[in-house]
Amino acid sequence: MTQDRELPPVRKAIEVGVPPAEAFRLWTEAIGRWWPLASHSVGQTDAVACAIEGRTGGRIFETTRAGAEHLWGRITVFDPPHRLVFTWHPGRQADDHTIVEVTFSPSGESRTRLELAHRGWPVGAGARRAAYDQGWQALLRDDFAAHVAAAAAKA
Repeated sequence: MTQDRELPPVRKAIEVGVPPAEAFRLWTEAIGRWWPLASHSVGQTDAVACAIEGRTGGRIFETTRAGAEHLWGRITVFDPPHRLVFTWHPGRQADDHTIVEVTFSPSGESRTRLELAHRGWPVGAGARRAAYDQGWQALLRDDFAAHVAAAAAKA
């Protein structure tokens, strides 16, 4: 897709109080503990789990009470603890995907700056892009950062 046929990426950033390796691990291995499935999934209240298969080509998916799996995307770059890139299409066909890139950079002692860029928005996807612009901000702040803080407090 050419640049002139895409909307600008959604960009978000937060800082969390753990080193990059731990932030990466919590994002990938513990996603099922912090992702708000009831509101941010295909199955909604029927969704019981989500997971990331930690490898290039791995799936990002949810599982419902009945055992059905809904594919959200596939990992295209798995570079712990620095970078994760994946296709993103929850509730859509795989060929109707966007791209999400998440980077984890040191920020001072024992802190991480997480930057998320969600790109590949076709011009006609303005409403969907706007929803993700708000959704990613809340998800990072209210769900991921809160989980990281709770995990750090237990350590």
